[in-house]
Amino acid sequence: MSRKGRKPFALTKSHARRIWLRAQRLDEPAPFGEGPGAIRAAVEHLGYVQIDTINVIERCHHQILYTRIPGYQRDHLRQAQTIDKTVFEYWTHALSYVPTRDMRFYLGDMKRYRRDRRPWFTAVKKEDLRKVLALIRKRGALTIRDIDDDVLVEKDHAWGSRKPSKRALQLAFYEGVVTVSQRTGMLKTYELMRRHFGWEKPPRAASEREVLNYLLDRALRSQGVVSVDSACYLDARRKPAMRRLIETRMSRRELVPVELEGAGTLQHWARPEALDATFDAAHEKVHILSPFDPLIHQRKRLHLFFDYAHRFEAYVPRDKRLFGYFAQPVLVGDEVVAVLDLKTDRERQKLLVQRWTWVSNRSRRLRKRRIEEALHRFERFQLTR
Repeated sequence: MSRKGRKPFALTKSHARRIWLRAQRLDEPAPFGEGPGAIRAAVEHLGYVQIDTINVIERCHHQILYTRIPGYQRDHLRQAQTIDKTVFEYWTHALSYVPTRDMRFYLGDMKRYRRDRRPWFTAVKKEDLRKVLALIRKRGALTIRDIDDDVLVEKDHAWGSRKPSKRALQLAFYEGVVTVSQRTGMLKTYELMRRHFGWEKPPRAASEREVLNYLLDRALRSQGVVSVDSACYLDARRKPAMRRLIETRMSRRELVPVELEGAGTLQHWARPEALDATFDAAHEKVHILSPFDPLIHQRKRLHLFFDYAHRFEAYVPRDKRLFGYFAQPVLVGDEVVAVLDLKTDRERQKLLVQRWTWVSNRSRRLRKRRIEEALHRFERFQLTR
């Protein structure tokens, strides 16, 4: 059935959710296969996998990949980053793993960091930057722990470091001079970008027009139904140009305007083939999702599509928390049905459910059993190294 044209297509929330779940590959058992190659395929399809330091349970980048790769092993991510070099770390809306094939779309941001020093890095002295780069050139890849001759300074931020070399390494990372060649937990090993990737010269940076097309295509691939906000999440300066690009794609009949149930004046678009796809709802899959999962972290979009408002409460006072310190939404089929505050007790080798909050009244008994089965699988993943 053709959906081409400029007349908005009326889209129910249920249909929109199915399209988004299909785009996120959460409606298939193992959409990216197994092994190290699955890491590359997953990150390339999603566009990014967020990294975060909180580890009351498994860190979010491992959980996001486990959710889509049932046989996921942490060493496969290490191989993809350090040996195969098919993924690298950089900033999207947050620090993330991104596909190495997409490197050129980030080179412009690296250049801007070199040209326009951000306030966070104004305290970095030129001699500190020269020092860390000289050490890497001479000794090879290193971690901040390998630098033991810093004159310590007072922290200017709660998450800061007393080592001037740490801020210098971070600046060199954002400028694209060094890259993170390996992670051990959250300890980063830095290497010269050119040496890590074996470049004689770096790839050509994408033009701004190419970056816009990349962002829109990434959103269409991983979201299915998109808005200007969802394609330019936390990137407000690109929104006017993104809207013009969407208009151009509509004029070519590549995109269809969508009137999404409950969205009001917020405009959405989709590819015609996404609207024509069929869905098998016979078996509802269960997913325990990180709050940083691509399905969850855009909170307004999540609420619009799923009628569920997630709260990230790690920084909320205990007596004001509704769901818990590090609450995990539980998806059953196309509905968020519960929120679980989980914690891994590594000494006792157990996954603890500190709070279970139902946000759906439908079929609780059957769903509770299926969620408990998913929790047992998730516990094995948490405790297997």
